Order: sequence, then C-alpha cells, then structure tokens
Amino acid sequence: MSERVDLWNNGNLVQDIFLGEIKVPVKVLRNDSFQAWYLLQPRENGNKSSKTDDLGSLRLNICYTEDCVLPSEYYTSLRNLLLKSADVQPISASAAYILSEVCRDKYDAVLPLVRLLLHHHKLVPFVAAVAELDLKDTQEANTIFRGNTLATRCVDEMMKIVGKHYLKVTLKPVIDEICESPKPCEIDPIKLREGDNVEINMENLRYYVDKVFREIVRSSISCPTLMCDVFYSLRHLAAKRFPNDPHVQYSAVSSFVFLRFFAVAVVSPHTFHLRPHHPDAQTSRTLTLISKAIQTLGSWGSLTKTKLSSFKETFMCEFFKTFQEETFTESVKKFLDDVSSTESKEPSGVSEPVHLKEGEMYKRAQGRTRIGKKNFKKRWFCLTSREFTYHKQQDKEPIFTIPIKNILAVEKLDESSFNKKNMFQVLHGEKPLYIQANNCVEASEWIEALCRVTRCNQKRLSFYHPSAFLNGNWLCCKATIESSEGCARCTADVPADTQIEIDGDRETERIYSLFTINRSKLQKLEEACGSIAVYQGPRKEPDDYSNFTIEDSVATFHTLQQIIDIVEKLNESHEKYQKKRSSSAKYGSEENPIVGKVS
Repeated sequence: MSERVDLWNNGNLVQDIFLGEIKVPVKVLRNDSFQAWYLLQPRENGNKSSKTDDLGSLRLNICYTEDCVLPSEYYTSLRNLLLKSADVQPISASAAYILSEVCRDKYDAVLPLVRLLLHHHKLVPFVAAVAELDLKDTQEANTIFRGNTLATRCVDEMMKIVGKHYLKVTLKPVIDEICESPKPCEIDPIKLREGDNVEINMENLRYYVDKVFREIVRSSISCPTLMCDVFYSLRHLAAKRFPNDPHVQYSAVSSFVFLRFFAVAVVSPHTFHLRPHHPDAQTSRTLTLISKAIQTLGSWGSLTKTKLSSFKETFMCEFFKTFQEETFTESVKKFLDDVSSTESKEPSGVSEPVHLKEGEMYKRAQGRTRIGKKNFKKRWFCLTSREFTYHKQQDKEPIFTIPIKNILAVEKLDESSFNKKNMFQVLHGEKPLYIQANNCVEASEWIEALCRVTRCNQKRLSFYHPSAFLNGNWLCCKATIESSEGCARCTADVPADTQIEIDGDRETERIYSLFTINRSKLQKLEEACGSIAVYQGPRKEPDDYSNFTIEDSVATFHTLQQIIDIVEKLNESHEKYQKKRSSSAKYGSEENPIVGKVS
C-alpha cells in the first residue's frame, strides 16, 4: 500500500499547475523520523505524460500527531462542559468559544469541536449562538457571514461532513460530463487562443452554467436535515438583526449554500471526492468560470444592473447580461425557501404533488396484539411530495393516507418483533405503521425516500422504539405504557451513506490536547478577566488581551477555572494511565510499543 502525493503550483489562485507526483510506501511512514528525496513522476490518470527528467524533485518532511485516548469515563467532565456551551450566556464565556479564542488557527479547534457537537446532536444551537454574536458586529446586511469567524467555519465544516452525499447526487453527474467531455468555454479576450470562437465558447459556458444551476435549485429535497436546521436558524437570526431588509433572510443562507458550498465544490471537485484527481488546466478554467457564475446567480438580487456594473471583468459582465431574467431570481428564492424552512416543501417550481415512489409491500394490521401471518396484508404503497398512502390494488382509491407533514420518523424495525425480515416503521402520531418490504434493498430505498421528503418536518422525533408494542409492553425496553418515549435515538434522518463514524472520546482528547498546548493563553485570558473585573475605567493603551472576546469577565473567568481544573486532572490521569500501561504490558507489544530505533 502506498500514499500518493501531488505537487501543484497554486501561485495563480485556482489556476493550479500540475508539477508531478510521487508514491510513498506506507510502511516507511511508520518510522519515527522519515526524510527522503523522491523524483517527481508523471501523472497516472490517463493524461499524456511528460518526461520524467523535466519534473524536478520533491523532499517530504512528514509529521503526525499521536493522541492517547483514555477510557470514556475520563472525559465526562470536559465533554459535559463543552456540550453545554450553547446554553452559556454570553456564548463567548463558553468552553467551546474559549477553545477557538486560544487556538492560533481556529481550524484546529473547529474540526474536533464540530465533530463532537455533531455526534451529540448539539451543533445547531451552538452555531445559532455564535452566529448571533457575529451578527452583533455586522453593520451592513450585504456583508453578512462573509468573514472567517467561528460561526462561518463551523458551518463550513458541518457542510463538508454531512453534505458529501448531497453533493454527489446533485453535482457529480454534471461535473463528470464537464471533465470527461470538455467543451471550450474561455470568454476572456486576453486568454483566447488562436482559432477560438468567443460566441461558441459563451454558448458552451451558458449550457454548463444552466445545467449546474438547474441541478442545484431542483435539489432541495436531497438537502440533509442538519443543513436545513442550520439554515433555518441563520435565516431567522438575520431577519431579526436587519428587520427592514426583506432580502437579508435569503442572503444569509445563500452566502453559505451557494458561495461556500456549491461554488467551492464546482471549482475543486477533487477536494469533495466528486472527481478522483485535480482537473487539467483547461477544465479547471472552465470550472472556475462556472463557479463564478453560480456564486453570482446564487447571490440574492445579483442580476440587477447595479450588481452587474460592479464586475471587475468586463467579459463576465457581458456574459451575465444574458441572465437577466426573473426566473433565475425566483428559482433561487424558492430553493432557499425549501432548504431553510421548518415545514416539508415540494421541489422548486412544483404546484402539483410529485410522484416519488410506489410499489407492492406487506402491511401489518394496526392495533393487533398477537403475532400471526393473517395480520399481514399485501398492499400497494404510493409516496408523493404531499402524502404517503396505501391501496388494496394499484390505481384504486387509497384506504389510508398519511400527510407528509405528519410523519415524525421512519426507522427500521427489529426482526424479533414479528419474526420477519426487511421491516420498517412509519411513526405519524397514531399507532406506528409497520411495513415489510420484499428485500433489504427495497426496504433501504423506501426508508431513504421517506426520510428525504420528511427531513424538514418541525416535530421530528429524536427517540423511537426499535421494536413493537405487543402483549402490554414494548419488546425493546419492556416499558408498559404504549405512549412512552422511545428508548433509542433516531438514526434514519439522512441517507445511509451520509452518516459518519465519530469517536466522541477521540475528539474530546484532541480538544484536551489543544487546551494543554495553549495553557499559557488560557492563563493570559484568565488574567485579563481579572483585570477587567478589578479595573473598570477606560483603557488608554492596547492590552495583552485586546485580541480576546470578553463580554462578561466574571462568567468567562468561571469557565476558564473549570477548563484549567479539568485539564490538570486529565494530565494526572494520562500520567497514571501511561505508567499503569507501561508496567502491566509487555515491552514491544501494541499497548507498550518500543520508542526509538532498534540498534
């Protein structure tokens, strides 16, 4: 097994130039210290290769961070302190916010923090709290969420984690077409080659932009629930901050979903696993032009004459004159409504219910208390954007209808409930609807389809019973009250391949390490809080803590004391655990590995 390292020259922003690549065997990276020179090789992705001796050489200096993750109980105090951050007033006095303040690079803090909060379903309220703090410092609506703050970075990281499948189903087919069958799209007169026809190139570019734009505005039904929840919070916070601007509720969402999500994925498809390699120079240029167009089309009101006159490139201004149609603005508005609403929406531009899926399955009679084959009846099921129904036969009137907005959860059902495989349940306020699909693939498809169309329902359940209520109790938890809260957390709120494996203890250990590394900054911040509390007069000269956000010195000081105390206890736990492991494990084993080179 080997790792491939590509070398690119990105001196001209996104116009990267491929210089060469090397392959390094993974086994050599296991050494404590590894340094070596490698000759750069031609790319192995089907492109015409250049001569090896023209590619130069590359020296690698590889380092890695090793975290010693303790058993889960050691992290209880730190984990609880971080998870309650969204409830701390003000948010700048919370442990999560303080982490971002003391880290030199906010990204170091954002990655483990977002993963931890995401794992424990605490991300949405935290993002809302830090976004509200951002908005306090935002003076103009047209600059909303444009900086690299803790809020914007958290949303960026969240979209990268949970939006992979969304990008795949929305953009991958059209990105593949652009990369595999490229058409010339250069419209900058300075960059045109001899023989290029700018009119044809403009038509090609317009074709690609139309196709990408159309796929995006039709994709709201595939947008992950978590992204919708975050966009909903941002939309309403923005409207509250700028009540006299009717468009800010849209620009607050478009600044993320268009500018920081779709446009970035278009220009760097390899980064989001939409393509296996970095595109060649010509294709990269085409993707850059498409990305610019998508950013502009996605910006609320961007097709006005005032906006067009602000383009730096004259050729882009001329290109966008062909887009001045109300349909583009209305499509963006409808799409943003769909992905930032708390109610189930139909796909953009649709007034009639959209037929999504139908097929024959078995339904268990509701209300039956005994197990028996006679309780299962073959029925024809139909799912539209408005309702889920079943019929005795195809094309017959439905005998039972569940409005989409009333569906609270869709989950698999334990096989032990009725001794039958491939079962799932639809929870909708009345008794659960138990359904048996014909096979496991069909069951997964129905669950995914139902989850997608109900992803924005406001009253979605957080917990459910994985088994049925039979003979006076729930088979899963033995609770005797049929209306009791579920005993398992809902899992099927997103398609299966968007779910990620997160080790909460590992992320907490990483955060502990960051606090340990930045112990001196924690102490400076603690001293700053003390100084503010003692001296309340005007500060004439910049202080050592002028870069810190301290809204409430007393609350911040209290949190800092908790952090420092927890870090000290974890330091002691690490030392004790390492000593215990070293003394009880055989030297050279996985638990007590040899440190240093063997002579």
